[in-house]
Amino acid sequence: MYLTRMELDIKNRNTMKLLQSRSKIHGVVESALREDKNRTRKLWRLDKLQERLYLLILSEEKPDLKDAVESYGKKTAGFEIKDYTPLLNKIRRDSRWHFRLVANPTKSIFIPDKDKRGKVVACISTAQQEDWLYTRAEKNGFLLNREEFRTVGNDWHFFNKKQEGTSRVSLQETAYEGLLTVSDEEKFKMLLCNGIGRGKAYGMGLLTVMGFSGAS
Repeated sequence: MYLTRMELDIKNRNTMKLLQSRSKIHGVVESALREDKNRTRKLWRLDKLQERLYLLILSEEKPDLKDAVESYGKKTAGFEIKDYTPLLNKIRRDSRWHFRLVANPTKSIFIPDKDKRGKVVACISTAQQEDWLYTRAEKNGFLLNREEFRTVGNDWHFFNKKQEGTSRVSLQETAYEGLLTVSDEEKFKMLLCNGIGRGKAYGMGLLTVMGFSGAS
């Protein structure tokens, strides 16, 4: 796995148009991995750090973002690729990490006599969003203390999935930050590589960790 980061030029008119549609950003990611004939797993998200905006991509193959840098990136910064293996090798049971996640928290609402499977809707309140992550933590190999994580941002995205505009998509994005404790090494590594929740093709589900702090 490789983690790639490209700084976006937010003053560029092309970049401004790109950021209006998650479907278009998805297309940029796919184009950067066009040599991936087997269409292996990939995750991406946008990260804002101070006044800078970055595109992060986690993929099994190395992406080629040269064209993307020319069209949307800070040309002086280019893009950087890091092997994800050293980080994965540091994952240990009971180790604690600072984490950041952008996800699409949802819940299923049962509608009698209409939908046996239930209707999937967004988790709107902060409590619902925090519960969504808290209840999924252990089965994904980590533990959370409710006092040690929080939501730090929400946004809605509306776009057409197909160019002809026949498929309208609405996704709620929720950002989380905090501390977690690894409870199952293998499950947690799978989470880091595969993501969590819905909307993975559109910038959701990528959880990243940093600041290894040893056993809890």
